[in-house]
Amino acid sequence: MKKITFVIPCYGSEKTIGFVIDEIEKKVSEKKEKYDYEVIAVNDKSPDNVWNVLTKIANKNKKVKLINFAKNMNRPGAVMAGLTYASGDYIVIMDDDGQCPMENLWDLIKPLEEGHDVSMAKYTEYKQSIFKSFGTIVNRKMTEIIIGKPKDLNFTNFMALKKYIVKEIIKYKNPYPYMTGLLLRTTSDMVNVKMEERERISGNTNFTFRKMLSLWLNGFTAFSIKPLRISTIIGIITAVIGFIYGIYIIISKLFISSITIPGYSSTMAVMLFIGGIIMMMLGIIGEYIGRIYISINNSPQYVIKEMVNIDKGEDNGEENRKNRENEESK
Repeated sequence: MKKITFVIPCYGSEKTIGFVIDEIEKKVSEKKEKYDYEVIAVNDKSPDNVWNVLTKIANKNKKVKLINFAKNMNRPGAVMAGLTYASGDYIVIMDDDGQCPMENLWDLIKPLEEGHDVSMAKYTEYKQSIFKSFGTIVNRKMTEIIIGKPKDLNFTNFMALKKYIVKEIIKYKNPYPYMTGLLLRTTSDMVNVKMEERERISGNTNFTFRKMLSLWLNGFTAFSIKPLRISTIIGIITAVIGFIYGIYIIISKLFISSITIPGYSSTMAVMLFIGGIIMMMLGIIGEYIGRIYISINNSPQYVIKEMVNIDKGEDNGEENRKNRENEESK
């Protein structure tokens, strides 16, 4: 019998998480002779009553395991915590708002049974706000350009992974995990499964502009140096344009007109443009340096306040931490 671990980051979902966990239990019971399951729900310091809801569920069902953060670490940190303590043969990452179509769970698992490493939902239509749709499109294009994501491969929040892929992913110890980058550097054997996304059961998205910007910066700086190369190219192009313009002014002064070429406004515009380019490049370099500094200081991906139904002595996370220590000592 194989085991499926469901990793669910929880934030603002006190009205929906009970439905999500009930649906998991009912769906897995369809093939209870073939699959067992566990649910790892990670409370990302949610401001609502979701932790109390989760503890009531976990007290009744020991297969529901809980991790409670001491502070909000955003979805990537919550996912990494859940993956660290996952013990299933297959690990399914999903949302807490009921939008992930659980009726297609076996369609998502099937590619793993056929030998693929990762399978992800590919929605024919996104049931989300215009703002979030815009963020999804920008993030998709950014990952294609910056970290080399295949154009025909869609990354969504509903995905299934094999256990050995998860073990490789959680070896990443830096404080800026980015799931798309971690998957792309771990395996190329990923497939999409077409399905319909659901409407939210309750409430509104927590995907704010700040979180979207943070996601983009993680993609830019954690898994690629292309932004630095782009900055170098922009600097070279700007310098060449400035040099050519300087030659043009000298030639105009010597051979075309003896009168100084007027153009205070244009000169100021060029100076502001070049100054803006320089500041942008310095900002990108500063972002890299800042993240290097934070990584050197061993800033944690997450801080766990308490856990429920998780045996610290036997969990997969302890095994993975020992593997890390052994690798570092070699």
